[in-house]
Amino acid sequence: MSTLSLFEVGKHGRAMTDTLTRRVVIEGFVQGVGYRDFARRVALRHRISGWVRNRTDGTVEALLRGSPAEIEAVLAEFRRGPRGARITAVRLAEPRSGDEFEPGAFVVRATL
Repeated sequence: MSTLSLFEVGKHGRAMTDTLTRRVVIEGFVQGVGYRDFARRVALRHRISGWVRNRTDGTVEALLRGSPAEIEAVLAEFRRGPRGARITAVRLAEPRSGDEFEPGAFVVRATL
């Protein structure tokens, strides 16, 4: 996965403030510590739509949709994580085709 800039530059060198969608994979000791509930609370506080789920490889994955500034704020909190978590990496990727979510909601999904 490559790291992406959350702010895309428009024609005149200004940051665009359109809504962004990003897929995030959080690595480290992130399962069994309440990370998904933590992620949901953070996302809702920042008006982010999307979902979060555990993955069988031990990581946590999330799909985030919102303003660039709010996504930046969410990612900063994701890097800290809940008490008991040890975050080693937060990786960003473009969403996959078929990554769907309900606008205005942020849900905890089943493990993939």
